[in-house]
Amino acid sequence: MIDKLFLEEVLSVASVGSDFAEVFVEDIESTSLSYMNGKVENALSGRESGVGIRVFDGVKTAYAIAPLEKMAIMEAAKNVSAALCANHARIDVSLKEVDYPKNGSIKIFPSSVSMQDKMSVVKECYLATKDEGAEIAQANVDYSDVCQRVTIANTEGLLCSDERVRTRISVQAVAANANESQTGRQSPGRSMGFELFDTIDVYEYARLAVRSAQTMLKAPFCPAGEMPVVLDNGFGGVIFHEACGHSLESTSVAKGNSVFSDMMGQKIASDCVSAVDDGTLDNEWGTTSCDDEGFKTDRNMLITNGVLTGYMVDRLGARRMKCNQTGSGRRQNYRFAPTSRMTNTYILPGQDNRNDMIASMGDGLYARQLGGGSVNPVTGQFNFAVLEGYLIKNGKIVNPVRGATLIGKGSEVLLNIDKVGRDLALGQGMCGSISGSVPTSVGQPPIRISRMIVGGRK
Repeated sequence: MIDKLFLEEVLSVASVGSDFAEVFVEDIESTSLSYMNGKVENALSGRESGVGIRVFDGVKTAYAIAPLEKMAIMEAAKNVSAALCANHARIDVSLKEVDYPKNGSIKIFPSSVSMQDKMSVVKECYLATKDEGAEIAQANVDYSDVCQRVTIANTEGLLCSDERVRTRISVQAVAANANESQTGRQSPGRSMGFELFDTIDVYEYARLAVRSAQTMLKAPFCPAGEMPVVLDNGFGGVIFHEACGHSLESTSVAKGNSVFSDMMGQKIASDCVSAVDDGTLDNEWGTTSCDDEGFKTDRNMLITNGVLTGYMVDRLGARRMKCNQTGSGRRQNYRFAPTSRMTNTYILPGQDNRNDMIASMGDGLYARQLGGGSVNPVTGQFNFAVLEGYLIKNGKIVNPVRGATLIGKGSEVLLNIDKVGRDLALGQGMCGSISGSVPTSVGQPPIRISRMIVGGRK
Protein backbone atom coordinates (compact mmCIF):
# COMPACT_ATOMS: atom_id res chain seq x y z
CA MET A 1 0.00 0.00 0.00
CA ILE A 2 2.87 2.37 0.90
CA ASP A 3 6.50 1.70 0.05
CA LYS A 4 9.10 1.01 2.72
CA LEU A 5 11.23 4.11 2.11
CA PHE A 6 8.26 6.42 2.52
CA LEU A 7 7.24 4.67 5.77
CA GLU A 8 10.76 5.17 7.12
CA GLU A 9 10.59 8.89 6.34
CA VAL A 10 7.13 9.25 7.90
CA LEU A 11 8.31 7.55 11.09
CA SER A 12 11.43 9.71 11.31
CA VAL A 13 9.39 12.90 10.91
CA ALA A 14 6.79 11.76 13.45
CA SER A 15 9.47 10.75 15.96
CA VAL A 16 10.72 14.32 16.51
CA GLY A 17 9.64 15.16 20.05
CA SER A 18 8.82 11.56 20.99
CA ASP A 19 10.61 8.40 22.08
CA PHE A 20 8.60 6.08 19.81
CA ALA A 21 6.46 6.40 16.69
CA GLU A 22 4.16 3.96 14.92
CA VAL A 23 2.29 3.94 11.61
CA PHE A 24 -0.81 1.84 10.93
CA VAL A 25 -1.90 1.58 7.28
CA GLU A 26 -5.24 0.01 6.45
CA ASP A 27 -7.34 -0.92 3.42
CA ILE A 28 -10.78 -2.53 3.96
CA GLU A 29 -13.24 -4.07 1.51
CA SER A 30 -16.64 -5.08 2.91
CA THR A 31 -20.09 -6.34 1.94
CA SER A 32 -23.30 -6.37 3.97
CA LEU A 33 -26.69 -7.83 3.00
CA SER A 34 -29.99 -7.81 4.89
CA TYR A 35 -33.13 -9.76 4.01
CA MET A 36 -36.34 -9.28 5.99
CA ASN A 37 -39.85 -10.60 5.44
CA GLY A 38 -39.11 -11.74 1.89
CA LYS A 39 -37.46 -8.48 0.78
CA VAL A 40 -33.93 -7.18 0.40
CA GLU A 41 -33.47 -4.45 3.00
CA ASN A 42 -29.96 -3.47 1.93
CA ALA A 43 -27.13 -4.70 -0.26
CA LEU A 44 -24.00 -2.66 0.27
CA SER A 45 -20.36 -3.00 -0.64
CA GLY A 46 -17.59 -0.53 -0.07
CA ARG A 47 -13.92 0.17 0.38
CA GLU A 48 -12.10 2.47 2.80
CA SER A 49 -8.45 3.15 3.46
CA GLY A 50 -6.44 5.39 5.73
CA VAL A 51 -3.46 5.80 8.04
CA GLY A 52 -3.09 6.26 11.78
CA ILE A 53 0.12 7.69 13.29
CA ARG A 54 0.86 7.43 17.01
CA VAL A 55 3.74 8.84 19.05
CA PHE A 56 4.85 8.26 22.66
CA ASP A 57 6.73 10.15 25.32
CA GLY A 58 6.78 7.74 28.23
CA VAL A 59 3.08 7.09 28.85
CA LYS A 60 1.93 10.23 27.06
CA THR A 61 0.59 9.62 23.57
CA ALA A 62 -0.76 11.54 20.61
CA TYR A 63 -2.61 10.19 17.59
CA ALA A 64 -3.41 11.51 14.13
CA ILE A 65 -5.16 10.07 11.08
CA ALA A 66 -4.89 10.77 7.38
CA PRO A 67 -6.27 9.50 4.07
CA LEU A 68 -4.05 7.16 2.06
CA GLU A 69 -2.31 10.00 0.23
CA LYS A 70 1.37 10.85 0.70
CA MET A 71 1.10 14.61 1.27
CA ALA A 72 -1.68 14.16 3.82
CA ILE A 73 0.25 11.42 5.63
CA MET A 74 3.39 13.54 5.90
CA GLU A 75 1.36 16.50 7.15
CA ALA A 76 -0.21 14.28 9.84
CA ALA A 77 3.28 13.07 10.84
CA LYS A 78 4.48 16.67 11.28
CA ASN A 79 1.41 17.62 13.30
CA VAL A 80 1.55 14.64 15.65
CA SER A 81 5.31 15.10 16.21
CA ALA A 82 4.60 18.53 17.73
CA ALA A 83 1.76 17.37 19.95
CA LEU A 84 3.72 16.08 22.96
CA CYS A 85 6.15 19.03 23.21
CA ALA A 86 8.89 16.66 24.40
CA ASN A 87 12.65 17.09 23.93
CA HIS A 88 13.55 14.11 21.76
CA ALA A 89 15.70 14.09 18.64
CA ARG A 90 14.62 12.65 15.31
CA ILE A 91 15.00 8.87 15.07
CA ASP A 92 16.61 7.54 11.90
CA VAL A 93 14.55 4.47 11.01
CA SER A 94 15.60 1.36 9.11
CA LEU A 95 12.73 -1.07 8.71
CA LYS A 96 13.08 -4.85 8.66
CA GLU A 97 10.08 -6.86 7.52
CA VAL A 98 8.75 -9.60 9.81
CA ASP A 99 6.64 -12.39 8.34
CA TYR A 100 4.37 -13.92 10.99
CA PRO A 101 2.84 -17.39 10.46
CA LYS A 102 -0.79 -17.43 9.32
CA ASN A 103 -3.35 -18.88 11.73
CA GLY A 104 -5.50 -20.61 9.14
CA SER A 105 -5.96 -20.23 5.39
CA ILE A 106 -8.50 -18.54 3.13
CA LYS A 107 -9.86 -20.68 0.28
CA ILE A 108 -12.53 -18.50 -1.34
CA PHE A 109 -11.99 -14.76 -1.00
CA PRO A 110 -15.35 -12.94 -0.72
CA SER A 111 -14.32 -10.51 -3.46
CA SER A 112 -14.33 -13.43 -5.91
CA VAL A 113 -17.98 -14.26 -5.13
CA SER A 114 -20.80 -12.41 -6.86
CA MET A 115 -23.39 -10.45 -4.95
CA GLN A 116 -25.99 -12.79 -6.44
CA ASP A 117 -24.31 -15.88 -4.96
CA LYS A 118 -24.05 -14.20 -1.57
CA MET A 119 -27.72 -13.29 -1.69
CA SER A 120 -28.60 -16.88 -2.61
CA VAL A 121 -27.17 -18.07 0.71
CA VAL A 122 -29.11 -15.35 2.55
CA LYS A 123 -32.40 -16.33 0.88
CA GLU A 124 -31.72 -20.01 1.56
CA CYS A 125 -31.30 -19.27 5.26
CA TYR A 126 -34.41 -17.06 5.28
CA LEU A 127 -36.61 -19.74 3.68
CA ALA A 128 -35.28 -22.35 6.10
CA THR A 129 -36.30 -20.09 8.99
CA LYS A 130 -39.80 -19.41 7.66
CA ASP A 131 -40.38 -23.10 6.90
CA GLU A 132 -39.67 -24.16 10.48
CA GLY A 133 -43.01 -23.17 12.02
CA ALA A 134 -46.30 -21.35 11.59
CA GLU A 135 -45.64 -19.25 14.72
CA ILE A 136 -42.72 -17.46 13.06
CA ALA A 137 -44.10 -13.99 12.40
CA GLN A 138 -40.84 -12.49 11.17
CA ALA A 139 -37.47 -13.72 9.95
CA ASN A 140 -34.38 -11.60 9.36
CA VAL A 141 -31.09 -12.72 7.85
CA ASP A 142 -27.94 -10.60 7.72
CA TYR A 143 -24.73 -11.44 5.87
CA SER A 144 -21.38 -9.68 6.12
CA ASP A 145 -17.85 -10.16 4.90
CA VAL A 146 -14.72 -8.07 5.28
CA CYS A 147 -11.18 -8.20 3.95
CA GLN A 148 -8.88 -5.99 6.02
CA ARG A 149 -5.28 -5.49 4.88
CA VAL A 150 -2.95 -3.78 7.34
CA THR A 151 0.69 -2.72 7.39
CA ILE A 152 2.31 -1.69 10.66
CA ALA A 153 5.71 -0.04 11.08
CA ASN A 154 7.48 1.59 14.01
CA THR A 155 10.71 3.28 15.04
CA GLU A 156 12.01 0.05 16.57
CA GLY A 157 12.46 -1.09 12.96
CA LEU A 158 9.45 -3.38 12.76
CA LEU A 159 7.55 -3.74 9.50
CA CYS A 160 4.79 -6.32 9.16
CA SER A 161 1.57 -6.93 7.25
CA ASP A 162 -1.55 -8.97 7.81
CA GLU A 163 -4.65 -9.82 5.80
CA ARG A 164 -7.79 -10.52 7.85
CA VAL A 165 -10.78 -12.07 6.07
CA ARG A 166 -14.01 -12.67 7.99
CA THR A 167 -17.43 -13.91 6.95
CA ARG A 168 -20.59 -14.11 9.04
CA ILE A 169 -24.30 -14.83 8.74
CA SER A 170 -26.92 -13.98 11.35
CA VAL A 171 -30.44 -15.38 11.47
CA GLN A 172 -33.18 -14.01 13.72
CA ALA A 173 -36.58 -15.64 14.15
CA VAL A 174 -39.51 -13.92 15.88
CA ALA A 175 -42.27 -16.18 17.18
CA ALA A 176 -45.54 -14.45 18.07
CA ASN A 177 -49.06 -15.11 19.28
CA ALA A 178 -51.95 -12.75 19.96
CA ASN A 179 -50.32 -11.34 23.08
CA GLU A 180 -46.56 -11.18 22.67
CA SER A 181 -43.44 -12.19 20.75
CA GLN A 182 -40.13 -13.88 21.51
CA THR A 183 -36.88 -13.83 19.54
CA GLY A 184 -34.31 -16.51 18.76
CA ARG A 185 -30.96 -15.69 17.18
CA GLN A 186 -27.90 -17.49 15.80
CA SER A 187 -24.86 -15.69 14.32
CA PRO A 188 -22.01 -17.97 13.27
CA GLY A 189 -18.87 -16.38 11.84
CA ARG A 190 -15.23 -17.30 11.21
CA SER A 191 -11.97 -15.87 9.95
CA MET A 192 -12.76 -17.49 6.62
CA GLY A 193 -13.88 -16.60 3.16
CA PHE A 194 -17.00 -17.88 1.44
CA GLU A 195 -15.91 -21.43 2.27
CA LEU A 196 -17.59 -20.77 5.62
CA PHE A 197 -20.75 -22.16 4.05
CA ASP A 198 -19.01 -25.45 3.31
CA THR A 199 -18.28 -25.83 7.03
CA ILE A 200 -21.61 -24.80 8.62
CA ASP A 201 -25.21 -25.88 8.07
CA VAL A 202 -27.40 -22.78 7.68
CA TYR A 203 -30.51 -24.96 8.02
CA GLU A 204 -29.34 -26.11 11.46
CA TYR A 205 -28.73 -22.54 12.63
CA ALA A 206 -32.16 -21.52 11.32
CA ARG A 207 -33.72 -24.43 13.21
CA LEU A 208 -31.96 -23.47 16.44
CA ALA A 209 -33.13 -19.85 16.18
CA VAL A 210 -36.72 -20.94 15.55
CA ARG A 211 -36.72 -23.52 18.34
CA SER A 212 -35.47 -20.96 20.85
CA ALA A 213 -38.13 -18.40 19.87
CA GLN A 214 -40.97 -20.96 19.92
CA THR A 215 -39.86 -22.44 23.24
CA MET A 216 -39.70 -19.08 24.99
CA LEU A 217 -43.05 -17.98 23.56
CA LYS A 218 -44.80 -20.78 25.44
CA ALA A 219 -42.72 -20.60 28.62
CA PRO A 220 -43.94 -19.27 31.99
CA PHE A 221 -42.01 -16.54 33.79
CA CYS A 222 -38.90 -17.47 35.75
CA PRO A 223 -38.98 -17.39 39.57
CA ALA A 224 -36.53 -15.05 41.32
CA GLY A 225 -34.04 -15.85 44.06
CA GLU A 226 -30.58 -17.22 44.81
CA MET A 227 -30.02 -20.63 43.28
CA PRO A 228 -27.43 -22.78 41.51
CA VAL A 229 -27.11 -22.10 37.78
CA VAL A 230 -25.73 -24.25 34.97
CA LEU A 231 -24.49 -22.18 32.02
CA ASP A 232 -24.30 -24.08 28.77
CA ASN A 233 -21.26 -24.00 26.52
CA GLY A 234 -20.64 -21.42 23.82
CA PHE A 235 -22.38 -18.13 24.54
CA GLY A 236 -22.49 -18.90 28.26
CA GLY A 237 -18.93 -17.57 28.08
CA VAL A 238 -20.25 -14.04 27.59
CA ILE A 239 -20.33 -13.70 31.38
CA PHE A 240 -16.61 -14.44 31.63
CA HIS A 241 -15.89 -12.10 28.70
CA GLU A 242 -17.85 -9.14 30.05
CA ALA A 243 -17.64 -9.47 33.82
CA CYS A 244 -14.08 -10.84 34.05
CA GLY A 245 -12.30 -10.52 30.70
CA HIS A 246 -12.49 -6.73 30.47
CA SER A 247 -11.16 -6.51 34.01
CA LEU A 248 -8.04 -8.41 32.87
CA GLU A 249 -7.21 -5.93 30.09
CA SER A 250 -4.36 -3.52 30.84
CA THR A 251 -6.67 -0.66 29.82
CA SER A 252 -8.27 -0.98 33.25
CA VAL A 253 -5.60 -2.93 35.17
CA ALA A 254 -2.79 -0.42 34.59
CA LYS A 255 -4.87 2.44 36.03
CA GLY A 256 -6.05 0.45 39.05
CA ASN A 257 -9.59 0.47 37.67
CA SER A 258 -10.00 -3.30 37.94
CA VAL A 259 -10.88 -5.63 40.78
CA PHE A 260 -7.93 -7.74 39.56
CA SER A 261 -5.26 -5.00 39.65
CA ASP A 262 -2.13 -6.06 41.58
CA MET A 263 -3.45 -9.61 42.02
CA MET A 264 -1.01 -11.52 39.80
CA GLY A 265 -0.27 -14.92 41.36
CA GLN A 266 -3.26 -14.75 43.69
CA LYS A 267 -6.28 -17.01 43.75
CA ILE A 268 -9.22 -15.35 42.01
CA ALA A 269 -11.28 -18.37 40.93
CA SER A 270 -12.22 -21.89 41.90
CA ASP A 271 -9.50 -24.55 41.50
CA CYS A 272 -11.41 -26.09 38.59
CA VAL A 273 -11.24 -22.87 36.53
CA SER A 274 -8.54 -22.16 33.94
CA ALA A 275 -9.05 -19.53 31.27
CA VAL A 276 -7.19 -18.34 28.19
CA ASP A 277 -7.23 -15.61 25.55
CA ASP A 278 -5.99 -17.23 22.37
CA GLY A 279 -5.67 -15.24 19.15
CA THR A 280 -3.89 -18.10 17.36
CA LEU A 281 -6.81 -20.52 16.84
CA ASP A 282 -7.03 -21.44 13.17
CA ASN A 283 -9.76 -19.47 11.38
CA GLU A 284 -11.56 -18.49 14.59
CA TRP A 285 -13.54 -15.23 14.62
CA GLY A 286 -11.12 -13.22 16.79
CA THR A 287 -7.93 -14.66 15.27
CA THR A 288 -5.16 -12.61 13.62
CA SER A 289 -1.51 -13.24 12.79
CA CYS A 290 -0.41 -10.08 14.57
CA ASP A 291 -2.17 -7.49 16.67
CA ASP A 292 -2.75 -3.90 15.53
CA GLU A 293 0.59 -2.81 17.01
CA GLY A 294 2.56 -5.33 14.96
CA PHE A 295 3.14 -7.71 17.85
CA LYS A 296 2.75 -11.45 17.21
CA THR A 297 -0.61 -12.80 18.38
CA ASP A 298 -0.26 -15.34 21.17
CA ARG A 299 -2.05 -17.78 23.45
CA ASN A 300 -2.16 -16.05 26.84
CA MET A 301 -3.07 -17.98 29.97
CA LEU A 302 -5.16 -15.70 32.18
CA ILE A 303 -6.17 -18.07 34.97
CA THR A 304 -4.50 -21.40 35.81
CA ASN A 305 -6.29 -23.65 38.30
CA GLY A 306 -7.92 -20.64 39.91
CA VAL A 307 -4.75 -18.51 40.08
CA LEU A 308 -4.35 -15.27 38.11
CA THR A 309 -1.42 -15.89 35.76
CA GLY A 310 -1.78 -13.25 33.06
CA TYR A 311 -3.24 -10.00 31.82
CA MET A 312 -3.91 -8.84 28.25
CA VAL A 313 -1.40 -6.05 27.63
CA ASP A 314 -0.92 -3.55 24.80
CA ARG A 315 2.10 -1.26 24.29
CA LEU A 316 0.81 1.60 26.45
CA GLY A 317 -0.27 -0.85 29.16
CA ALA A 318 3.18 -2.45 29.08
CA ARG A 319 4.80 0.92 29.70
CA ARG A 320 2.46 1.71 32.57
CA MET A 321 2.73 -1.74 34.15
CA LYS A 322 6.43 -2.24 33.32
CA CYS A 323 5.76 -5.64 31.79
CA ASN A 324 5.77 -7.34 28.38
CA GLN A 325 3.17 -6.93 25.65
CA THR A 326 0.95 -9.94 24.94
CA GLY A 327 -0.18 -9.28 21.36
CA SER A 328 -3.45 -7.78 22.60
CA GLY A 329 -3.41 -4.31 21.00
CA ARG A 330 -6.52 -4.02 18.82
CA ARG A 331 -8.63 -1.35 17.12
CA GLN A 332 -11.72 -1.18 14.94
CA ASN A 333 -9.88 0.63 12.14
CA TYR A 334 -7.26 3.32 11.46
CA ARG A 335 -9.51 5.98 13.02
CA PHE A 336 -8.87 4.50 16.48
CA ALA A 337 -5.66 4.23 18.48
CA PRO A 338 -5.22 0.64 19.69
CA THR A 339 -5.69 -0.57 23.23
CA SER A 340 -5.70 -3.93 25.02
CA ARG A 341 -8.56 -6.13 23.84
CA MET A 342 -9.66 -9.76 23.90
CA THR A 343 -9.47 -12.09 20.87
CA ASN A 344 -10.88 -15.60 21.52
CA THR A 345 -11.44 -15.79 25.26
CA TYR A 346 -12.73 -18.91 26.99
CA ILE A 347 -12.71 -21.18 30.02
CA LEU A 348 -10.80 -24.40 29.36
CA PRO A 349 -12.59 -27.79 29.47
CA GLY A 350 -12.82 -29.71 32.73
CA GLN A 351 -13.83 -33.25 33.63
CA ASP A 352 -17.52 -32.94 34.54
CA ASN A 353 -20.61 -34.06 32.67
CA ARG A 354 -23.46 -31.63 31.88
CA ASN A 355 -26.19 -34.11 32.80
CA ASP A 356 -24.49 -34.92 36.11
CA MET A 357 -24.23 -31.19 36.91
CA ILE A 358 -27.97 -30.83 36.48
CA ALA A 359 -28.85 -34.06 38.26
CA SER A 360 -26.87 -33.10 41.38
CA MET A 361 -27.88 -29.43 41.63
CA GLY A 362 -31.29 -29.86 43.30
CA ASP A 363 -33.43 -26.85 42.32
CA GLY A 364 -31.99 -24.21 40.03
CA LEU A 365 -31.74 -22.78 36.52
CA TYR A 366 -30.22 -24.16 33.32
CA ALA A 367 -29.28 -21.23 31.06
CA ARG A 368 -28.89 -22.54 27.54
CA GLN A 369 -28.29 -19.20 25.86
CA LEU A 370 -27.48 -15.72 27.17
CA GLY A 371 -28.30 -12.38 25.58
CA GLY A 372 -27.27 -8.80 26.24
CA GLY A 373 -26.62 -7.15 29.56
CA SER A 374 -24.62 -4.48 31.34
CA VAL A 375 -21.37 -4.52 33.31
CA ASN A 376 -19.56 -2.07 35.55
CA PRO A 377 -15.93 -2.61 34.45
CA VAL A 378 -14.51 -1.23 37.70
CA THR A 379 -16.46 -3.47 40.08
CA GLY A 380 -17.35 -6.34 37.74
CA GLN A 381 -21.02 -6.07 38.75
CA PHE A 382 -23.23 -7.37 35.94
CA ASN A 383 -26.69 -8.43 34.84
CA PHE A 384 -27.41 -10.55 31.77
CA ALA A 385 -30.63 -11.62 30.13
CA VAL A 386 -31.22 -15.34 29.63
CA LEU A 387 -32.53 -15.83 26.09
CA GLU A 388 -33.33 -19.49 26.68
CA GLY A 389 -33.64 -20.95 30.18
CA TYR A 390 -35.08 -24.00 31.91
CA LEU A 391 -36.19 -24.55 35.49
CA ILE A 392 -34.60 -27.43 37.37
CA LYS A 393 -36.48 -29.28 40.15
CA ASN A 394 -34.87 -32.10 42.11
CA GLY A 395 -32.15 -32.41 39.50
CA LYS A 396 -34.49 -32.63 36.51
CA ILE A 397 -35.47 -30.15 33.79
CA VAL A 398 -39.19 -29.50 34.31
CA ASN A 399 -40.04 -26.64 31.94
CA PRO A 400 -38.66 -23.68 30.02
CA VAL A 401 -38.86 -20.25 31.68
CA ARG A 402 -38.57 -16.73 30.27
CA GLY A 403 -37.74 -13.33 31.67
CA ALA A 404 -34.73 -14.57 33.66
CA THR A 405 -31.70 -12.39 34.37
CA LEU A 406 -28.41 -13.36 35.97
CA ILE A 407 -27.10 -10.84 38.49
CA GLY A 408 -23.72 -10.93 40.19
CA LYS A 409 -20.13 -9.84 40.38
CA GLY A 410 -17.45 -11.33 38.15
CA SER A 411 -14.92 -11.94 40.92
CA GLU A 412 -17.54 -13.77 43.02
CA VAL A 413 -18.85 -15.88 40.12
CA LEU A 414 -15.34 -17.19 39.40
CA LEU A 415 -15.01 -18.43 42.98
CA ASN A 416 -18.48 -20.01 42.96
CA ILE A 417 -17.89 -22.23 39.91
CA ASP A 418 -17.90 -25.79 41.27
CA LYS A 419 -18.20 -27.87 38.08
CA VAL A 420 -16.60 -27.47 34.64
CA GLY A 421 -17.69 -29.69 31.75
CA ARG A 422 -15.82 -31.27 28.85
CA ASP A 423 -17.53 -29.87 25.76
CA LEU A 424 -15.95 -26.54 24.79
CA ALA A 425 -17.83 -24.36 22.29
CA LEU A 426 -17.25 -20.80 21.10
CA GLY A 427 -19.71 -18.11 20.07
CA GLN A 428 -18.90 -15.13 17.85
CA GLY A 429 -19.68 -11.50 18.55
CA MET A 430 -18.53 -7.89 18.35
CA CYS A 431 -16.97 -6.28 21.41
CA GLY A 432 -17.04 -2.53 21.96
CA SER A 433 -14.51 -0.49 23.94
CA ILE A 434 -12.49 2.72 23.64
CA SER A 435 -10.73 1.46 20.50
CA GLY A 436 -14.01 0.71 18.74
CA SER A 437 -15.79 -2.53 17.88
CA VAL A 438 -13.67 -5.63 17.21
CA PRO A 439 -14.57 -9.27 16.46
CA THR A 440 -14.17 -11.56 19.46
CA SER A 441 -15.14 -15.10 20.35
CA VAL A 442 -16.50 -16.03 23.76
CA GLY A 443 -16.73 -19.56 25.04
CA GLN A 444 -16.61 -22.23 27.66
CA PRO A 445 -17.68 -25.78 28.32
CA PRO A 446 -20.84 -26.16 30.45
CA ILE A 447 -20.15 -24.78 33.94
CA ARG A 448 -22.08 -24.82 37.20
CA ILE A 449 -22.17 -21.87 39.57
CA SER A 450 -23.09 -23.07 43.06
CA ARG A 451 -25.09 -19.97 43.92
CA MET A 452 -26.19 -16.94 41.96
CA ILE A 453 -28.93 -14.32 42.07
CA VAL A 454 -31.55 -14.95 39.41
CA GLY A 455 -33.97 -12.16 38.60
CA GLY A 456 -37.48 -13.09 37.48
CA ARG A 457 -41.13 -12.12 37.68
CA LYS A 458 -42.37 -14.83 40.03
